[in-house]
Amino acid sequence: MEKWYVAAKKADFDKWAADFRISPVVARILRNRDLTEEGQVRAFLYGTLADCHSPWLLKDMDKAVGYLLEAVEAGTYIRVIGDYDVDGICSAYILTRGLQFLGAKVDTAIPHRIHDGYGLNDHLIQEAKEDGVGMILTCDNGIAAASQISLAHSLGIQVIVTDHHEVPFSMEETGKTQENGAADGGRGSDDGKAPDGGAGRIRRELLPPALAVIDPKQAACSYPFPGICGGTVAYKLVQALAEKTGNDSLWESMSELLEFAALATVCDVMELKDENRILVKEGLGRMRQTANLGLRALMEVNGIQPGRLDAYHLGFVLGPCLNATGRLDTARRALELLQSTSLAEAMEAARELKDLNDSRKHLTTQGVEAAQAYLQQHRMTGDKVMLVFLPDVHESLAGIIAGRIREKYNHPVFVLTRAEEGVKGSGRSIEGYHMYEAMTQVGQYFTKFGGHAMAAGLSMREEDIEALRRELNARCTLAEEDFVPRVHIDVPMPIDYGDEKLAEELELLQPFGVGNPKPLFAQKDLVFLAGSRMGANKNFARFRVQTPAGNIRQLVYFGDLDAFGAFLEEKHGPGSEEALYNGKAHFPVSVVYQMGKNTYRGVTEVQYVMQHYC
Repeated sequence: MEKWYVAAKKADFDKWAADFRISPVVARILRNRDLTEEGQVRAFLYGTLADCHSPWLLKDMDKAVGYLLEAVEAGTYIRVIGDYDVDGICSAYILTRGLQFLGAKVDTAIPHRIHDGYGLNDHLIQEAKEDGVGMILTCDNGIAAASQISLAHSLGIQVIVTDHHEVPFSMEETGKTQENGAADGGRGSDDGKAPDGGAGRIRRELLPPALAVIDPKQAACSYPFPGICGGTVAYKLVQALAEKTGNDSLWESMSELLEFAALATVCDVMELKDENRILVKEGLGRMRQTANLGLRALMEVNGIQPGRLDAYHLGFVLGPCLNATGRLDTARRALELLQSTSLAEAMEAARELKDLNDSRKHLTTQGVEAAQAYLQQHRMTGDKVMLVFLPDVHESLAGIIAGRIREKYNHPVFVLTRAEEGVKGSGRSIEGYHMYEAMTQVGQYFTKFGGHAMAAGLSMREEDIEALRRELNARCTLAEEDFVPRVHIDVPMPIDYGDEKLAEELELLQPFGVGNPKPLFAQKDLVFLAGSRMGANKNFARFRVQTPAGNIRQLVYFGDLDAFGAFLEEKHGPGSEEALYNGKAHFPVSVVYQMGKNTYRGVTEVQYVMQHYC
């Protein structure tokens, strides 16, 4: 069962509407995105790259730029080491291409998910030494690789870290009583220590011993918006290099590199707030006319018209294709696609990636079914924190499966699989449960772990699985109401009000995504008159409904039709579902819906899409 909430945030909506030439409805939606000042509204609606934060505000940016330029000048062999997901691949592409424009001797290494695991490891360091590498530049990893960076230094290799993940920390006793919380909103104090409440315990950051560490999550970093992805951190570093050197070729490349920062932002599920929103909006505009052969080919094999590309395509079509290589093969293939020098080469690589992703979809479906069976068999559906062990599932699919199970049950979920050495797993969380901090409390069970509030990865011994399950649940403070899905309604609004003019205004709010969801409206007592199942698999429907004002509208639904049919049978009696599809219904239903412009076969019209019902 869901709980519906109507946003009730206050502002002078009429003034905002007049000042920005928008409707009061759109003004309310903007306030619901936590905007409180007119300057924030202006930046949200009309912000440009000039409104983004200076890269020099990132701690150690000046150091990193200095060391990199020294290395380029000296002809030092630089190796960029990324990660096997979209953020890591895009970060590596951005840094490698940027350094190439400066004339650096540079190449790229992407860890193999199974053989290397996440981020830096001893094998990659030793390999770099054998290849004559003099400097390693990490991206989307490195913040938790203190021992590997120490090894690199012992071998004469310099290391610069660029990352965006949470900084590892330890809790230490001070003998003094500390106040709860931190004055800076949770990033800790300037010396890397953050009070944790209680009798003299402080949270001390464990930073790696690199020449420079660029990570906005550091307590001592004053960057105004720490919620950026690894690709954006990499983009900021290249921007700083361009500003420092004035290199024309590097400046000209920034437009292309922005495309990959935008792609990484969406695929790493960053909140589309502050500069993230601007970067994605500007990046999408450039991507629709991209000169990158790999992106063009990937759009073509997936049937995407470049001019209609939006954030949905990045997160749910292009991104999964790039991710599939790191899951089922090697992520180097995705990087090579982006680095393609001929369209024929790019098309061949793009088709391979799409085939891999299709295979990944099939394996994911099987994995989700196995996870649901496991929870039932082991009677774990009542656990606050769900821990699912699927030894035969490909370890690369654990995160996707965890996400699907989280969506179904609205609980924090870890999915574990058997790996070459012990067990590996991924977690996905819910609002109110900081997954990384929860894992830190039981860190003794992990041989390696990392992540942030909503997602994490881990390695551990198989024999510790049951103990970890007990400990996580014993420490979990979530209450039953925390597991009830929440539907946040922006504006209770009759469908009759949602005309073409409003649909056009709503386009000002794009791109939509985490932190800036597509607006939700609510309408009481729509009368469902008839319906028809649509699509090749009859898996969505179009309903004919009557509004309280007596107008007839079309309502589309892409959700679970069987569940909706069962709801009708329960609320309006046996035979209700059949009556609906036979055009003989007269059932009042309250709905939460989205609206917008939809173009099909050259015809554009306002479309209303049901999201929830009661």
